[in-house]
Amino acid sequence: MLPDRVFSTFQTAGRGLAVQREKIAIASQNIANAGVSAPKGSDDMYRPQTVQTKAVHQDKFKNLLLDSMSSLSTSNEKHFSAPSPMRSSAHDSGGGIGPEFEVTEKESYRYEFDPEHPDADENGMVRYPDVDLVREMTQLVSANRLYEANLSAVEAEKQIIKRSFEI
Repeated sequence: MLPDRVFSTFQTAGRGLAVQREKIAIASQNIANAGVSAPKGSDDMYRPQTVQTKAVHQDKFKNLLLDSMSSLSTSNEKHFSAPSPMRSSAHDSGGGIGPEFEVTEKESYRYEFDPEHPDADENGMVRYPDVDLVREMTQLVSANRLYEANLSAVEAEKQIIKRSFEI
């Protein structure tokens, strides 16, 4: 269908925006909680989080491409005709492809010697979430740039649609 083809760019960019928005949020949470310790004997502690992206399966792209080709019509018999699509059971007609993601927690902590701290254990060690601030800041900057790139793709598609209506 034509509307699916027109909006697939928005759907794909929207998925990219969602991933980058989540990466920005998770990096911000990790940075904010890097210095938060757990009370002595408590398991109620912030666990550093990461966003794991999953690659889009090739069949999804193939099925989307075959769907768009199957609805094309030829005006001359010498033109190539679209091959008859072989559908897989995992076919998704939702239009648009893009990254999928999930948020995972890490059970990693760092210990610092500070016997005067109220959360120190009997050995004077304080447990903190193991957050690498340099990595988190890099993740934050990278996600911000990719978010802007997805917004640029949306703006470009809007301009293309706008100009096509002017023709």
